[in-house]
Amino acid sequence: MDQENKAWQWTAHLVMIVLSAACVLPFLLLFMASVTDEKAIVNDGYTLFPSAFSLGAYEYLWKQSGQIFHAYGITVLVTAVGTLASLLVTSLLAYPLSRRDLPGSQTLAFIVFFTLLFNGGLVPTYMVYTQVFHLKNTLFALLIPWLLMNGFNVLLMRTFFSTTIPSAVLESASIDGAGEFRTYWRIVLPLSLPILATIGMFQGLGYWNDWNNGLVFVTNPDLYSLQNVLNRIMSDIQFLTANNRMGTGQALAQLPGETFRMAIAVIGVVPILVAYPFFQKYFVKGMTIGAVKG
Repeated sequence: MDQENKAWQWTAHLVMIVLSAACVLPFLLLFMASVTDEKAIVNDGYTLFPSAFSLGAYEYLWKQSGQIFHAYGITVLVTAVGTLASLLVTSLLAYPLSRRDLPGSQTLAFIVFFTLLFNGGLVPTYMVYTQVFHLKNTLFALLIPWLLMNGFNVLLMRTFFSTTIPSAVLESASIDGAGEFRTYWRIVLPLSLPILATIGMFQGLGYWNDWNNGLVFVTNPDLYSLQNVLNRIMSDIQFLTANNRMGTGQALAQLPGETFRMAIAVIGVVPILVAYPFFQKYFVKGMTIGAVKG
């Protein structure tokens, strides 16, 4: 019996090692491609063992370091403020929906669900945000449209509140004289760290990786997020490379096109890789808690 358990443990460990390697290898390949010589990657393709190394992509990025660091600051600010605001707004809507004694809660929940299926479309949304709310070329244009609140997150948090927080705790708070807002702030939120961390991770990734809002609502380069700056630099390289192929000059032949794309991905994903381990335990618990009741 002990041998069977050991064999099963070794098999499980081996499977987990293979799966972990399958998750790590793409990031390793991404980094190796970013430090590969441009000619080598064109001739040999992407490989973990390049025939020639080069830091040309990072040197080109360093030349743009001023606007990149500025864009990093914009992205960090928008991600931090947007994530906190999103958690506050989402929880303020999800908590009342989780209360069975709220009149019309099912109707309100259906309205939230309806927003997952239908929206006004790009043109009406653009007109509302630019002509009614006047968000164009402001930081609010990177915070509010499509990101501040998501119907899926509201329903996910509502389910957590209704299935995880004991109703007896809420009744005790009410008997002790606590109002709804005090109950929400002092009892519900402290007991909801797993779901807050989970949705915070969703929203943080959304804000960090968002480039669509900057593309649609921002034309001032001083307000570009990191993704918009990197996308613009990549577009400039493609434009210069295309002109070089048409014979406008040989000085542009060494521009790092393929490797630069990999370097962009590296500097964009590293902060997320650093932050994720701190949220992992809450993320897993928030996604699984309440899924099986028994």
